[in-house]
Amino acid sequence: MDLNIFDRLESEVRGYVRSFPVVFSKAKGSLLFDEEGKQYIDLFAGAGTLNYGHNNDVLKQPLLDYVASDGVVHGLDMATSAKKAFLETFERVILKPRNMQYSMQFTGPTGTNAVEAALKLARKVKQRQNIVSFTHGFHGVSGGSLAMTANSKYRDAAGVSLANTAFIPYDGYFGPDVDTMSYFERMLEDRSSGLDAPAAVIVETVQGEGGVNVATQRWLKELQRLCRRHDMLLIIDDIQVGCGRTGTFFSFEAAGIEPDLITLSKSLSGFGLPMAMVLIKPELDIWKPGEHNGTFRGNNLAFVTAAKALETYWADDRFTQSIAGKATLLRDFLENMVHSHPAAGLSVRGRGLIQGLVSDIPGFSNKVAAQAFKHGVVIETSGANDEVLKFLPALTIEEVQLRQALDVLDRSVAEVVAAQPEQKQANARVIKFGGKAR
Repeated sequence: MDLNIFDRLESEVRGYVRSFPVVFSKAKGSLLFDEEGKQYIDLFAGAGTLNYGHNNDVLKQPLLDYVASDGVVHGLDMATSAKKAFLETFERVILKPRNMQYSMQFTGPTGTNAVEAALKLARKVKQRQNIVSFTHGFHGVSGGSLAMTANSKYRDAAGVSLANTAFIPYDGYFGPDVDTMSYFERMLEDRSSGLDAPAAVIVETVQGEGGVNVATQRWLKELQRLCRRHDMLLIIDDIQVGCGRTGTFFSFEAAGIEPDLITLSKSLSGFGLPMAMVLIKPELDIWKPGEHNGTFRGNNLAFVTAAKALETYWADDRFTQSIAGKATLLRDFLENMVHSHPAAGLSVRGRGLIQGLVSDIPGFSNKVAAQAFKHGVVIETSGANDEVLKFLPALTIEEVQLRQALDVLDRSVAEVVAAQPEQKQANARVIKFGGKAR
C-alpha cells in the first residue's frame, strides 16, 4: 500500500500511521477498511473517541438532517438551536438524575483545551499557582496541560520550563501496601515538605495513556477528603474514561465523589466530532465574559450528535448493563490469556471497557499489537514503556466481533511468545511464578 504521499509531505510528528501503516478509506461500527478492501476490527476506537462506533446511523441521520436544513455550523459562543438542545438534554439526561448541578463551559475543540480552562479557573478561584498532578498522568500536550503530564516523552518536547506543578504518587505506584494518600497528606501538613499550597488537584480515575492504572474508590474518597480539608479544588479528567467507558457515564460515580471541575471531550460528541467541555460548580464559575475564549468553542455539529447520543444511550440503565456484560466477557478472556501464556509474564488491569494486558517482557506488547494488526485487529499500547496492550473497543461493539478480535489477540500472543528467545521466556516464567517483579 502506497504511503509515499504521507512520508513525503506530512510532518515527522505523525504517530499512529506508523503503527497502522495502511490507508483507511471506510469505517462502520467496529470495523475499519483500507483502500485495498481489507477489514480490521477496531479495538482502538479513536483513542476512546468513538464509544458508539464509526458512523453510527442513529447519530448520523440527525447530523445529515441538520446540515441539509442549513443549520448553523459555526457560531462562536452565540446561542444556537443546536446548543440549546444539547444543554437541555445534558441537564435532563445526565445532571438531574444524578442530582448534579454544574455550569457548562464549552472550550476549544479538544481535551487539552478543557484541561487548560479548568487549570486557569482553579488558579483564578484560589489565587494560587501550584497544581498537584500524579505519576503516570496524562492531561494533554499544550502548555498548561503538558505541565500536568508526567511522561518524559511529551515533557521533553516542550522546549520551555514546565512549572507550577507538583507530582504525587498515584494509587498503587509503590505497590498495593503503600498508601499514597497518607504520603500526600503528610506533605500537605508539613510546612517544610517543600510542597507549595495547591490551588487544585487534577486526576484520572483510570490512567489510560499512563498504562490503565486504576484508582480504588477508597483512594478517590480520601483524595476528595484531602481537597476539602486543605482548600484545594478537585478536578476529574474524564476525557478518555468518561462518557461510559467504565460503565457509568462518569467514571467517578461508583466512588460517590463530587468533583469541583470535570473535563470531558473525546466521546462527548458521540460521532468523533471535536468537542470539549468543562463542568463547573456554579459557585466557582467566576469567569468574566470572554475572559477565556477561542474561535471553535462550541461545535454545533457536535451538539447535534451529542444530544442524540445522550437521548439514545443514557436515558435509562440498559446501556450501562450492556457495557457491564461486555466488560465481564473481556476481562474473563484476558484473565484466561494470562494463564494460557505463562511465558509472556502477563497480568490484567482495568475497569469496564478499558482494560490492559500487561507484559513484563520489554517490547512484547508492541510486537503483539503489530502481529494483531497483520491479522486484522487495531489495538494500541500504553504505559511508560508501552508495556500495556490497551483495549478500548466501542461500547456498542457486537459480542461476536469482540470475541473474534480477542481470538486474534490470543493467537498473536502465542506467536510472539513462540518467537521469543528461550532465555527470555525462562526469565518471564520466573517473573510470573517467582512472586517478585523485576
